[in-house]
Amino acid sequence: MKTAVIYARYSSDRQTEQSIEGQVRVCNDYAERNDILIVNQYVDRATTGTNDNRDAFQQMMKDSDKKAWDFVLVYKLDRFSRNKFEMAMHRKHLKDNGIKILSAMENTPDSPEGILLESLLEGYEHSNGHIKKSNMD
Repeated sequence: MKTAVIYARYSSDRQTEQSIEGQVRVCNDYAERNDILIVNQYVDRATTGTNDNRDAFQQMMKDSDKKAWDFVLVYKLDRFSRNKFEMAMHRKHLKDNGIKILSAMENTPDSPEGILLESLLEGYEHSNGHIKKSNMD
């Protein structure tokens, strides 16, 4: 059986704890449907995704060096990172450890097309976050 850790994050004090619980619930449902055993969870609360200065995230990346699991399971890719450069850097770090990032809500095939789709999703989520932020100013 394949194994995974869940990474969950929300970025604002205005969001509720349910934000984390909801992400974890969706990830657990995805894991169950796909015969993946969840072996750990990493959670960052009220922490931005625009940089990787997040305690649980850094611990997860360090723990990935042990190569003890197959996947990092996230609700959506923007929970992992909103910074395209850091996303690519951390994805490579995980790949070098034999670990793949899975999104419970964004079904991307394991193919060249899937890689392109993930890049588009990451770019859309990143720019969409900036649009929302600029509208609030």
